[in-house]
Amino acid sequence: MTSLCRALQSALALLLVATPASAFTLNPADHQPASSPRSRTRLDTDWRFHRFPSNPDNIAYDLRPDHANLTTPPQILKPWILPSANAFIADPSNHHTPPPSSSSSPPPLPTYASPSFNDTLWDPVTLPHDWAIAGPFYVGDGVPVGGGMGRLPSQGVGWYRRTVSIPSPKSPSAAVARSRYFLEFDGAMAYAVVWVDGTLVGGWPYGYNSFRVDVTAQVRAAVLRGKGEGRGEVVVAVRVDNPVQSSRWYPGGGLYRDVWLVTAGEVAVGQWGTVVTTREGGVARVETDVHEVEAGTGAVGRKVAEFEGRSVALGKGERKTVNGSVEIKNPRLWGPWPSQTPNLYVAVSRVYVDGKVVDEYSTEFGIRSLVFDSDRGLFVNGERVRIQGVNQHHDLGALGAAFNYRAAERQLQLLRELGCNAIRMSHNPPALSSSRSPTAWASSSSTRSSTPGSARRTPTTSTSSSPDWSEPDLRAFIRRDRNHPPSSPGASATRSASSTPTPRARSSPAACAPSPSPRTPDPPVTASMNYAKPTMPFPAEFDLARASATRPPTPTSPASRPRPLPAFHTAFPHKMIFSSETAAALSSRGTYLFPLTNETARPVSDTLPSGGGDPTLAYVSAYELYTAPFGSSADKVFASQDAAAPYVAGEFVWSGWDYLGEPTPYYSARSSYFGIVDLAGFKKDRAYLYQARWREDDARFAMVHVLPHWSWGAAREGEVTPVHAFASADEAELWVNGASQGRLRKEEGGVTSYRFRWDEVVYRPGEIRVVAYKGGKEWASETVKTAGAAAGLRLTADRETFKGDGRDLSFVTVEVVDGDGNVVPTAGNAVAFELEGPGQIAATDNGDPTDMTSFVSKERKVFNGLGLVIVRGNSGAKGKLKLKATGAGLKAAQITLRVQ
Repeated sequence: MTSLCRALQSALALLLVATPASAFTLNPADHQPASSPRSRTRLDTDWRFHRFPSNPDNIAYDLRPDHANLTTPPQILKPWILPSANAFIADPSNHHTPPPSSSSSPPPLPTYASPSFNDTLWDPVTLPHDWAIAGPFYVGDGVPVGGGMGRLPSQGVGWYRRTVSIPSPKSPSAAVARSRYFLEFDGAMAYAVVWVDGTLVGGWPYGYNSFRVDVTAQVRAAVLRGKGEGRGEVVVAVRVDNPVQSSRWYPGGGLYRDVWLVTAGEVAVGQWGTVVTTREGGVARVETDVHEVEAGTGAVGRKVAEFEGRSVALGKGERKTVNGSVEIKNPRLWGPWPSQTPNLYVAVSRVYVDGKVVDEYSTEFGIRSLVFDSDRGLFVNGERVRIQGVNQHHDLGALGAAFNYRAAERQLQLLRELGCNAIRMSHNPPALSSSRSPTAWASSSSTRSSTPGSARRTPTTSTSSSPDWSEPDLRAFIRRDRNHPPSSPGASATRSASSTPTPRARSSPAACAPSPSPRTPDPPVTASMNYAKPTMPFPAEFDLARASATRPPTPTSPASRPRPLPAFHTAFPHKMIFSSETAAALSSRGTYLFPLTNETARPVSDTLPSGGGDPTLAYVSAYELYTAPFGSSADKVFASQDAAAPYVAGEFVWSGWDYLGEPTPYYSARSSYFGIVDLAGFKKDRAYLYQARWREDDARFAMVHVLPHWSWGAAREGEVTPVHAFASADEAELWVNGASQGRLRKEEGGVTSYRFRWDEVVYRPGEIRVVAYKGGKEWASETVKTAGAAAGLRLTADRETFKGDGRDLSFVTVEVVDGDGNVVPTAGNAVAFELEGPGQIAATDNGDPTDMTSFVSKERKVFNGLGLVIVRGNSGAKGKLKLKATGAGLKAAQITLRVQ
């Protein structure tokens, strides 16, 4: 058959976007230029949902161990889903073809996918939606979901249904024939299968990846059917299947990220179809795949350069690449906070057919230089930048896995206050909007992708569909995020089983890191190495040496001893080294247990007198010296890094925030103890230890932090109660009720290398005060007083004015205070919340990993004096909200918020 050829020209312009990055909005994709023929519509409302705890329809993507309980073998949908991966499989001979069928859909049609099914009795939901977060929590042993996955009902099959209206053009036959339509999913947990008007159109097993399905045929038919009414309608049905034991942490469940309807012309830019590379001197090169479609991002700015037009002959169904390069005079560079500015540009690709614009696609990018120096670490734009990073899981605490921009932004803002300048997206591709937030643009990031083929982390994880999905999973997430300036270095694997000494160890990197595209920029590739030693073959296969420094050098080494970084440097003198998972320290905020270890790190023990754990209450002492069996304290990690400086580029602490699941060491709990910030967003004492190091020389953040609290009551009077202080200073003096306990100096190699310790202090009520000195001059001071009895409540909002768009949030802290307004640090009072006005209480929390109260409860105990209320304004609402907090025997508190 002779292909119909057309003249195609791609004219590329560069626009300078306003700086700094904080000028960006949540989804630049929502602001496509008015002239663009392309449209992208968020499908967030009018969904109906129902969850089934077990398989309700006897269908499955593929056979799994948990299907053994089914009375009859399930109908397997895998042959119809695999073609969704074809765009991300490099070799066309490996592409998948669905089984022959007159309807291209496997019979019989599931009841819940039928357009005629009556779903009016199902729950109305708004996306993003996490079906499990409301609970209830599973408590005790022998439950379907234990502590490792957060004790929430994430297991089961969920069905989502929605009718989508598509406006009918004035001349539908011609216009619809020139348009193509796609449903785009930012993520669906997990084994997603999509039907449109009863036709199975595709899906994707891995719950963290973004994907799309082509619904052109179904939409065209609907628009033509409804031309007399001015619009067409299609019924979208999505099935997601989250098995028991599908994860080691909380996965969430359902359509927990955004879903979009994308419309574009028949000739258009491909999905994530642009690659922008920059060279020194401000030369930008843009490569554009033309044939299929994907939504652009668009922005408003000043044109700074324009590419020369290119024309190519394009055959029907053909894909070609158009290249162009241009020099930007005196470019404004992208660089990480705080010493540099994250300036951004936008490359606009316009596609012309017969002289008419048929597509416009915008790509954000930054111009920067990166040098990975094996002796001196990471250099950005010629400046040495020490990686002061943390690992972040994907959940948002009490809001669950359903992505919310403001909640994710708050996480990053709190970390940045401490001096954090890098985020490692742990285990999986993050939500697309997360990596495009202003705070993320201002930081470096390293996306950590689970590698399906190399390590099956749990029996029924959605990555166990490998090897069919190893390549497409990896290519999809790299292609989606490859133009983001903070994304460096590239990561091909998480902690892979092949990083241990097995016969597969040398071949695994090639299997788990296929070249994403011959046109993709080439950032250095690395993988986190679990229990690795320099003599193993695995580290030699990657561009950068990345050690999981929480792990000891061998499985039998002392748990409090960090990895010997000098040995890696000796073995790989030409590779930059950084630590991808450091510390793994544990604590419960505001909880202090006695006696205290005299070491600088100790694994939590329930049997040793100074073991740091309370197995009855499932709490870990907050002196910040206790660790997981495989971990180290921050003090130990700092010492290891300083001994190896300057060739160690930095670290990613495990972890930035507490997260749902993995509650080491007490799996009776529901969330982790690893964070330097607790699940509710309250800083633990450890946060100040990192701030003292990460902002050591910044006089604007001169600080000293004193622990523990000093409100122990009569039972502890006369008992030894050690006092520690974290300070960005070299000396400190402790005063207890006016009497000096001595002036200490930080000593390299000792217990006071990174903290000040007065371990023989005897408790007497009153006050303790620490004065810190730097260079012999007073640097900072802090006083901690004995609090009185709980007398009232206090409410404080992070923002008293916020948007009434159904998505924006205000985070309100509740404190239990004494008569003088001091927080009572031992308070555990129950508090009830009421909200008046056009909004709702989205969730409550307190940071206690053992609290099994539902996150949607409007009554909750505070934990060590603090609690949290998350308030959301109704969509389209304006006006005042009045939040009131009450508790037995406490003076009530009220705060007025405003939505606009």
